[in-house]
Amino acid sequence: MSNRKIFSAIGDFFTVFGSAVAASRAVEAGRRPRADDLRNLGVEPAAFDRIGRRF
Repeated sequence: MSNRKIFSAIGDFFTVFGSAVAASRAVEAGRRPRADDLRNLGVEPAAFDRIGRRF
């Protein structure tokens, strides 16, 4: 595996981790997460809007 692929994988990990943190903080604060953060996590923003809260 080349160095470029290794650094790319590490960068992708931090991007996904950062999006997960940002999305979870937004939800905890009662706000909608940014569309880019949802897409980085593999969630379609329109699908997130259809999720209901049950508590």
